[in-house]
Amino acid sequence: MPHDPVQGRALADAIAVVAGATRGAGRGIARALGEAGATVYCTGRSVRGQPSPYNRPETIDETTALIKDAGGTAIAVRVDHTVESEVKALFRRIDRKHKRLDILVNSVAGEDPMMGQWGNFWQADLKNADAIFRQALTSHIITAKHAAPIMIRNRRGLIVEVTENDLLAAGGNPMSQSVKVAIKVLALNWAAELKPHGVAVLAITPGFLRSESMLQRLGVTEANWRDAGKKDPNFLESESPLYVGRAVAALAGDPTILEQTGQLLSSWDVAGRYGFTDYDGGRPNWGNLSINWSVLPPSLVELFRTGTALQLTWSTTLADRTHRFFEKLPQK
Repeated sequence: MPHDPVQGRALADAIAVVAGATRGAGRGIARALGEAGATVYCTGRSVRGQPSPYNRPETIDETTALIKDAGGTAIAVRVDHTVESEVKALFRRIDRKHKRLDILVNSVAGEDPMMGQWGNFWQADLKNADAIFRQALTSHIITAKHAAPIMIRNRRGLIVEVTENDLLAAGGNPMSQSVKVAIKVLALNWAAELKPHGVAVLAITPGFLRSESMLQRLGVTEANWRDAGKKDPNFLESESPLYVGRAVAALAGDPTILEQTGQLLSSWDVAGRYGFTDYDGGRPNWGNLSINWSVLPPSLVELFRTGTALQLTWSTTLADRTHRFFEKLPQK
């Protein structure tokens, strides 16, 4: 894939960690950071000889090879981000070698099939609930905990939390809903704690992502992905994982990024602001798409309608309460 002219080598000399760089958005982000010149530590559990526990073929070794083949610098480190000692060892290694950490991307567990079930919460299978929260949420906290002190010491850095959609809500089951919403709120909370130290924290979502598992599910490849638009016209507005990756690279290269700290961003809005494209020169914009709802069950469409209406009332009320509380605070 060609280099994006907007990105160039804007992150030359930057040190980045992408937790969950094995596949999907994590792989795309790792590739884009490498494309922009960063040294990228690609971490995750799946390595050669120890594949995904849910039988996916992708590995962090494969991700680093893709970055190196494109002329970038990448290091694969097997880390289980639910094990604090392994995470601590990772950042000690990076600190000893580089004395800095510029970018952390938390993209762990985005495609875990334990989070894939859809249905009402009273029908949810809870046998893996504890594992889901440990793997998809606690892992993010552990990882940020051990990255932040390096950034605080150097008074610079960016932490990016990868989540799902640019609204408050998330779909799926009560576990995945809780995880995706919590990640957005964690970014907001951490931003408040880290802003005085010069460290920015953001949450970001891709649009309709052409991940490896999504392509497989639709029976297409990256070479002929548009064929899947015959079944689902919305897929024609989908994006490669490199697109959200270029969004993260653009944000990381912005010297005024602290002004955006705490925000929930999307790949398409960031693309419009910074002017980059997907690898094929397109600029997918999921936010502007007139969604074709006919491919979804009417009951699910009604759930979206009801949930969105409730969220509008909830968020408007919350915004009013927050404004009134802010006015009570001592002003600088």
